Amino acid sequence: MRRFLLPLAALLPLPLFAQTPAASPEISATATSGTDVAEKTAGKPAEPLDPARIDLAGLIECRRELADFHYLAPALIEPLQAVALGWRPLPQANLFMTEFMLNTPISVFGHSTDHIAFTGDSIIAILDLADPRPLAKQLELETAVDTPAKAMFGKELRSHEQRDEASGITLIDSVVLNVSNVSSHPGKTLVGCSYIMDTLEEEPEAAPAQEPALPTGAASP
Repeated sequence: MRRFLLPLAALLPLPLFAQTPAASPEISATATSGTDVAEKTAGKPAEPLDPARIDLAGLIECRRELADFHYLAPALIEPLQAVALGWRPLPQANLFMTEFMLNTPISVFGHSTDHIAFTGDSIIAILDLADPRPLAKQLELETAVDTPAKAMFGKELRSHEQRDEASGITLIDSVVLNVSNVSSHPGKTLVGCSYIMDTLEEEPEAAPAQEPALPTGAASP
C-alpha cells in the first residue's frame, strides 16, 4: 500500500526556512532527527569512507536510497573524513544547515555547483539560481508555500512499507524531492532530497455500532 502523502509542509525540511534561531521545539526536533545516525556512530571509530560508494548528485536528485544517505554520517561528525572526500567545511550561515564546499563541482538537474548542505534528513545542493520556481516547474513539484519572500515546493517520489513482525510496527521509508529558497542564502535556490524513515500510525478500530435505546415504556417488536 502506498504511503498516504502528508502535507508537503510536513514532509519538507522545515528548518531550512526558519528566519531566526528561535525555532519551536517541533521544528528543532525535525532539524536534529536527521543527525541521529551520526550521533549513534560518534562513539565508534569510523572506517574511512569509500568515495566510490558516494554519489552526491544521485543522492540530491533522489536516485539513491536511505542506506546511501546514512553512509555519509561519519563525514558530518569527523571533519577529517569530509576533507578526505574533498569537502571543505564552511562557516555556519544557517543554524540548521551543515555546509560544505566541494573541490570538484557536481551537476544537479543540469546545474553545476560546488556547494552542498545537510539538514535534518536531507541533502541539498545550493544553486546560483535567484528564483526557485522555474526549477520546481521543470521537476513538476507541488506547491507548499509561494509568497514573494518564500517559496517551497516538493513531491514524494516513492515510499516503501515494511512491517516488523516482532513489534508489530510498520516502518515507512519515504523519499521526497524538494526545491526552495531561504533568507540566509539570498539569490540561491536549494534543491535536495529528504530520506525519511517513519512509523505508520495505525487508525484505531471503529467501535461497533450500537442500536438506539428504546423510549421508556416502549415494547420491543
